[in-house]
Amino acid sequence: MPPEITLPDGVTFEQAMAFSNESFPGTLMDRLGIEMIEISSERLVARMPVAGNTQVYGMLHGGATAALCETIASYGTAVFAGLDKVVTGVELNVNHIRAAREGYVTATAEPLHLGRTTAVWDMKVRDDEGRLVAASRLTLAIREAQR
Repeated sequence: MPPEITLPDGVTFEQAMAFSNESFPGTLMDRLGIEMIEISSERLVARMPVAGNTQVYGMLHGGATAALCETIASYGTAVFAGLDKVVTGVELNVNHIRAAREGYVTATAEPLHLGRTTAVWDMKVRDDEGRLVAASRLTLAIREAQR
């Protein structure tokens, strides 16, 4: 059973989701059109449009898929660890399984390990028909913020 995502005292999942979408303006997540659509104790779900995130062949760019995966797992770790911490990706692996050419891709992230100094997440990216587009794993470091 995967570890449960817990929030800092006094923070609700609804507040965490609102904060995520409010904090995106002016960031890569904003430019890619990434939108958080679910944060729960078991998983995070975000989506991204294919349009505007393609490579020259009209397929979803692998770098955009990687950014979606790293974003959702990083935010999940920040929610778990506390927004006063700094979380950074250490290793990202993405297997691109099928091309997406239109609509949205939706990433679902589930924690495999949520520790004091590291976290590991598993992400699946699916197209609008529910077909698997990519599978990913991210390891993150959790550190105290520099003051």
